[in-house]
Amino acid sequence: MVAARLPEGLVSDIKKIEDAEQTDRSTVLRKLLYKAVIDWKKEYAAKLYSDGTITLERAAMEAGISVREMMEYLKQKRIPTQYNLDDLEEDMKNFYRRIAK
Repeated sequence: MVAARLPEGLVSDIKKIEDAEQTDRSTVLRKLLYKAVIDWKKEYAAKLYSDGTITLERAAMEAGISVREMMEYLKQKRIPTQYNLDDLEEDMKNFYRRIAK
């Protein structure tokens, strides 16, 4: 269980969502938090990728999405690719390790 104090405007918006989706507050909050966490993970992984800290494959893994989805996300955010031959070799090694399991 998590407790949080929310501004009145946010509580009002949550109430509108409850009414529109005809569901209870807990369900609405779980749904919104789940989406927010997914979005945060993608943003954070994209930042690490943009900084050159992690590879494209690792960014996708950190975000919990496929490499293709991560590529699309980076494209939407206009983050240039930083993929070179070393990255490809590392990604292929990781790929073959995973499928061997």
